[in-house]
Amino acid sequence: MKKSAILLVASLCSSVFASPAPKNIIMVVGDGMGPEYTTAYRMYMDDKSTPELEWTIFDRLLVGMASTHPHLSNGYVTDSAAAATALSTGIKTYNGAIGVDIDKKSVQTVLEFAKQQGRKTGVAVTSQINHATPAGFAAHNVSRQNYDEIANSYFDEKVNGQFKLDVMLGGGWKYFIRKDRNLVEEFKQAGYSYVDDMSQLAQLPTKQPVLGLFADVGLPWALDVQNKPRLPALVTTAVKQLENDKGFFLLVEGSQIDWGGHANDIAAAMGEMHDLGLTLEWLSHYVDSHPDTLFIVTADHSTGGMTIGARGEYNWDPEPLKHLRSSPEMLGKQLVDVNNRVSLANEQLGFELTKEEQQELTVIDSNDPKVFSKVIKKILDNRSVTGWTTGGHTGIDVQIFAKGPGSELFGGHRDNTDIAKTVFKLLGKK
Repeated sequence: MKKSAILLVASLCSSVFASPAPKNIIMVVGDGMGPEYTTAYRMYMDDKSTPELEWTIFDRLLVGMASTHPHLSNGYVTDSAAAATALSTGIKTYNGAIGVDIDKKSVQTVLEFAKQQGRKTGVAVTSQINHATPAGFAAHNVSRQNYDEIANSYFDEKVNGQFKLDVMLGGGWKYFIRKDRNLVEEFKQAGYSYVDDMSQLAQLPTKQPVLGLFADVGLPWALDVQNKPRLPALVTTAVKQLENDKGFFLLVEGSQIDWGGHANDIAAAMGEMHDLGLTLEWLSHYVDSHPDTLFIVTADHSTGGMTIGARGEYNWDPEPLKHLRSSPEMLGKQLVDVNNRVSLANEQLGFELTKEEQQELTVIDSNDPKVFSKVIKKILDNRSVTGWTTGGHTGIDVQIFAKGPGSELFGGHRDNTDIAKTVFKLLGKK
């Protein structure tokens, strides 16, 4: 092929992917959300009155896949910190690293670059706001375990003389209200509105910096705050507070999908998936009415090695998961002191236990709620035919979802670092 022809093809290819730069960018991480979670969620949401298996918001937004491994000196399976650093900086690092490279040197994040440009920035998560993923976008530390140091850095470290985050919504009283330092009071004195009850979100003054902490560590499970979707409430508030003429960057995390996977808790995991699904539905409509906004969704890794089908059975049944009135963890706490365990379990699970299942509960001689919740999770696994291979992470590729200007740039298969590199380019970094 002649050089002129090659240049013509290259020009045509680049024009296909040309998009106006988005004013607003929203990055969403479903922590621990491997492809098996989005597949299970499709079945969980299936309308049994129709002959089809309906698509979910995840199916409608799917554009690509990403590899997730950390720096290869750490092997092939990442933790959330190294993955968040890859997604926020475009570099590979060691497990446990927050915004630093393999040599423990700080690397600029997409959130910091957006702030440097004059955009407003925020995080809205269901974990503590200084947990691995939000910290990976807004902090730099050699270890994700240094929670107090990371919390301090949100106040102490600035970009162009300004706080890195205009909006912080999630959990974290334990780390922000301490004997040695009260960061809540410091932020309030610096002009931030502070709320500690989600019912207060609607009363916040608009266009002002906000710190909202709603739990000691992470928020309660979605199953334990039924009919009050918590991540959608955080995200709609964050977007409202961040909207401005120069644009904004928002990091959103469905944090506790990962926690459900670690706990091998299929009920809690599907509850968290639904909380995130409702959030993505709202964001999709927001992009429809704000075509200058791009949102990208991915996972940092998958957790638990969840299998849709177990014990050699060619079946998976989400029906037993759909009527729970509380999470298995909460139910375990309730069962410790109750006289009639079977009656309470039937009521909270939404189905009648079999004689064998009743026996498993009634023979427990322990005051440890975890013992009870373990039995409940086993019952739900058996009924739904769910399997697990680990209580940790797995190294499988994860999905990429996107909508808005520039969404076509995230298609196909790529590495997770490519997501950050593309976001940097969309933000205007040379």
